[in-house]
Amino acid sequence: MNRRTTRALAVALTLVSGAALAGCSTDSTPELKVSGAFMPQPVADMAGGFLTITNDGDTADKLTSVTSPIADDVTIHETKDQKMQEVKSFDIPAHGELKLERGGNHIMLMGLKVKPKQGENVSIELHFEKADPITVDLPVEAATHNPKQH
Repeated sequence: MNRRTTRALAVALTLVSGAALAGCSTDSTPELKVSGAFMPQPVADMAGGFLTITNDGDTADKLTSVTSPIADDVTIHETKDQKMQEVKSFDIPAHGELKLERGGNHIMLMGLKVKPKQGENVSIELHFEKADPITVDLPVEAATHNPKQH
């Protein structure tokens, strides 16, 4: 083999082995999707948001915050022993889901700038530790709306 052929072969082997190593990487990204989103029509200057985030990826993630143009104060809460408390984040396991539902973990929008009415949509943006933000339209439902549990 001449020097040019040897060098071309070395470059080709480096590229192939680099591609093989990249394919074996365990640092994948979460694959998040949102379903079942809704907001009961608020009766005061605050409202709750409910939805399910499903992670079809091999990597866990965390919901770290939520923002919305209709409220400057949007927080995430857990309910333990029938008491609501603010939390910094919610885990979203790999190949699992995070359910935000009435009587459980949920989003709180406080100091509403406008009171949305049934039939309207409220935009929120979900922020995660690893995944890109997801914008979700929450359909405003009746104040007593509670989807059937499966």
